[in-house]
Amino acid sequence: MKKSQKLNRRDFIKLSTIASAALPITLSGFPIFANEIPDGYNFEEDNENILVLIQLQGGNDGLNTVFDLNQYSNLQNVRSNIIIPESELLAVNSTTRFHPSITGMQQIWEQEKLSIIQNVGYPDQNRSHFRSTDIWNSASSANQYVSSGWIGRYFDNNNPNFPINYPNTENPHPFAITVGKIVSETCQGVSSNFSMAIIDPENPGTAPVSSLGEIPNNCYGDALKYVNETISQTNAYAEVITTANASGNNLSEKYDSSDLSEKLKNVAKLISGGLKTKVYVVQLGGFDNHDNQVVEGDTKKGVQADLLKELSDAMSAFQDDLQLLNIDKKVIGMTYSEFGRRIRSNAGFGTDHGTAAPLFVFGTCAKNQILGDAPEIDTNVGVDEGVQMQFDFRNVYSTILTDWLGATKSESNTVLFDEFDALPIFKEGCSAALSTNSFTLDKLEIEVYPNPTTDVINIQFLGSNELVKITLYNTIGAVVKQIASKKYSAIQHTLTVNINNLPTGNYFVHYQSKGVSKTKKLLKY
Repeated sequence: MKKSQKLNRRDFIKLSTIASAALPITLSGFPIFANEIPDGYNFEEDNENILVLIQLQGGNDGLNTVFDLNQYSNLQNVRSNIIIPESELLAVNSTTRFHPSITGMQQIWEQEKLSIIQNVGYPDQNRSHFRSTDIWNSASSANQYVSSGWIGRYFDNNNPNFPINYPNTENPHPFAITVGKIVSETCQGVSSNFSMAIIDPENPGTAPVSSLGEIPNNCYGDALKYVNETISQTNAYAEVITTANASGNNLSEKYDSSDLSEKLKNVAKLISGGLKTKVYVVQLGGFDNHDNQVVEGDTKKGVQADLLKELSDAMSAFQDDLQLLNIDKKVIGMTYSEFGRRIRSNAGFGTDHGTAAPLFVFGTCAKNQILGDAPEIDTNVGVDEGVQMQFDFRNVYSTILTDWLGATKSESNTVLFDEFDALPIFKEGCSAALSTNSFTLDKLEIEVYPNPTTDVINIQFLGSNELVKITLYNTIGAVVKQIASKKYSAIQHTLTVNINNLPTGNYFVHYQSKGVSKTKKLLKY
């Protein structure tokens, strides 16, 4: 490394994997590079809103989590070896059912604190765990490679000098905390991660700053200086976290001994103790169930059932604790997973990597609703087909940024590299945004005909003087044709599209305008 080169945080992370024997890179189980510091928050003074992200690692099977009775018989046809008997499912409403393991989530629904957002994904779905996780964490498009995370870029917008000279008297608290050993990439800024990783808030760990006299002006000196600064920041944060943990409390008796329950219990205690951290990230792994997702002969049991129970019970205990602590109105939780699973089960009593899946937003301020349509199940579905996207996950992120964390629309567009309309996720009176979009999901109709067809389709829709995007996808979520991307006046429009050159099979027409999304299945023969 040349003397003139700068050593940024990402460079140091890479360097530390090589020089781990020489440099002290962990403190009480978490890496020292994880400790980041906040600049001026630049939120409105009355916005104390907090976001808790729950990452479901491995790709949760949404079709085995939320069921639609109108599609149940078709689902049973293509998933006969893993389908849960209808009589065992938990009632949500007249047509929607839950997996029998998620009684806690059912209780949150009955308390009117749960938004179920159907069919969340992104165009050109990548079915690699690593790449798709990168896409969700970075909020990039599938053909972009971005090293920063969406939360990190949001903090970077208002804190370009971070982490130099932090913490300080005005900003003593970390921006984000990952409860675990490794910081979340969602919080990676352009040059620094805004998250601090902790395992035990009672003992977040401290270390002495190296004292080796004058630091040389070379690559080694840069690394040593960086280590000293990071350790100093870690020690300062450790003190703040320890104080908040000692001042905090847990009142719910619903917590159990599961790993996720313990993590969320720690989050609730830190929030109640006065820690001003805006974002918390926790993870629950094990959802990559290619085999033994269910127990043969008793499909309500299995690996996924155990994971869903852990998730649901932890969510319920956390929400109960927040309410008892009287801090529930400022905390929202959101689950996300890198992809859903394929519609057809496999011979191993499991499911393979798919496309879209439901996403859950919970909390006192979450609008109690099922947003979007139930996935359409075709008994002739191919072995590779997954649930098609209705909502782009960046629409959800945009909503979180503007309507919860208080970002401007311009800031959201910058963070997400494009404009994504907000969705109606929060109850009136809870949103940080000055205004929210008006939605007409119940009035929106999009017709695709003839269907089936051989060479031409007509797409009929009502314009609204807003940008309309119409895209044709194949069964694995890849973009086949961009049909329209322009503003259409508030009258009925009909577009004629030639698909004569496409192979026979199933396709999906996706319509999106002002946060409203619809997907129609199309058979080309």
